[in-house]
Amino acid sequence: MNSTAHNFKSNARVALGDQQLQSALGNLKGGLVANRTKARAALPEFEALRDVAKDIKNHTIANLDLYLEIYEQNARAAGAVVHFAETAADARDIILKICRDANAKIVTKGKSMVSEEIGLNAHLEAAGGIEVVETDLGEYLVQIRKETPSHIIAPAIHLTQGQVEADFRRLHTHLPKDRVLVEPAQLVNEARGILRQKFMTADVGITGANFLIAETGSSIIVTNEGNGDLTQSLAKTHVVITSIEKLVPTLEDLSTILRLLARSATGQECSTYMTLSTGGRRVNDHDGPPNYHVVILDNGRTDLIGTEFQDVLRCIRCGACMNHCPVYGAIGGHAYGWVYPGPIGSVLTPALIGVKEAGNLPNASTFCGKCADVCPMKIPLPDLMRHWREAEFDLGDLPRGYRTGLAGWAFFARRPRLYHLAAKVGIPLLSLFGRRGRFSSLPFAGGWTRYRDLPAPQGRTFQQLWAERQAGVTR
Repeated sequence: MNSTAHNFKSNARVALGDQQLQSALGNLKGGLVANRTKARAALPEFEALRDVAKDIKNHTIANLDLYLEIYEQNARAAGAVVHFAETAADARDIILKICRDANAKIVTKGKSMVSEEIGLNAHLEAAGGIEVVETDLGEYLVQIRKETPSHIIAPAIHLTQGQVEADFRRLHTHLPKDRVLVEPAQLVNEARGILRQKFMTADVGITGANFLIAETGSSIIVTNEGNGDLTQSLAKTHVVITSIEKLVPTLEDLSTILRLLARSATGQECSTYMTLSTGGRRVNDHDGPPNYHVVILDNGRTDLIGTEFQDVLRCIRCGACMNHCPVYGAIGGHAYGWVYPGPIGSVLTPALIGVKEAGNLPNASTFCGKCADVCPMKIPLPDLMRHWREAEFDLGDLPRGYRTGLAGWAFFARRPRLYHLAAKVGIPLLSLFGRRGRFSSLPFAGGWTRYRDLPAPQGRTFQQLWAERQAGVTR
């Protein structure tokens, strides 16, 4: 997928002015956030599970080479063909060859963020003779609009029901014009009818994997629609595309993390479908694909091991961080300009495509800390964003005004007496710009006040109040 992360600021301005997007984003707090809160409250051991899950992933990452070997050995013993792809290009080429060997004309796909990361759909279609069909409803909606997902677990969260109806009427011209599409169930039924024939005629089915289990050589997909099961079981060839950090040692480890995944993502106790795949169809099996391939992608992830960014490899792609993020809630996912939006994208994207390209993303944060609070794997996302800010500063490519401003602040911050003097003089002056206790505009800070409610200074500073308290003065 091509990146526009370097255009984040302009992307965000467009998103803030998009009334349909703003209407769609209003569903976040009343849906996913509220559901997660209820699910968290109903599980007393939730916090203890977070600690255990964190330890499981830390242990796996610390011994990743060992568990990859164990997984490969067990997967191949079960009949899988395991491929390791160092780069996105390697993964694309491996999967294209599998499709060519299968003489594939139709390829169905379950939802996979890794396939978005490597630009798989465009690569297969550019090769000629291959139709790629997304079968997750949200992914199908963005595919027919020629868009990319705007959320990890809800790809079409940026769309309203009216937009979906309009797209179906535009695209599904063979259906009666007078059909009624006013209820979500009617839209779902129409998509189901369109996709059913694709499932039945697909030559290759491609899915992601929520996890790989070293102990059994299995992969697992966790879905609510069942499209992933049809994708991987009806075609003659099933291809799993995933990344190296999705590994867990045992089925018991898997069950622990699954107790956190759905609750953090959608607020369910568990997802509707949790499907394990271990090898292709055996002699006595009644169904399943004869051919089963697993493509395991690195794409820069091993470079994070042993660095201050290693913690991001614990991510289980639940989307909780973006559901609770005030920045994501204001601009949606497309403004981030690449595959992974929200706080997790602000950390992972610079790691995968470079801080020079994605340096704006770690700065797109209020540092309220909510993302770290709700992360089931306890990833310290604000701390990691600070590390990327430091890395971006060290590159020396920041605008002159930005660097000058930081240098000026640092000058005063290192001289407390001068800092307090400047505050005494500056606060009354700043108060002059505030109307009714709020800034409607502020010199040199129009970009901040244009979209944010900023209180004007009121009375004494914190340092003054603290000094008075220490001196026993009360007012």
